Amino acid sequence: MEKRIGTITILIHDRQNVPAINELISGHSSIVLCRQGLPFHDRDVAVISLIVEGTMAEINALTGPLGRLEGVSSKAVVVPTR
Repeated sequence: MEKRIGTITILIHDRQNVPAINELISGHSSIVLCRQGLPFHDRDVAVISLIVEGTMAEINALTGPLGRLEGVSSKAVVVPTR
């Protein structure tokens, strides 16, 4: 399968899910190249941005479970690598 490089943006509205999010990201650490988090303490949201490289199956294996968590939304943007 063709590898792709891209970003995954995770918006967290329910901070109770942070341990589950961290566990999912750690479980897919082989495709995560970079992670950046930004908590908005004055708002009810936090943002995690990931740069990933992997097959679509590997990327979807991370974004699918993230999107099914209550109070969490995620979006991936990917392009083929050369």
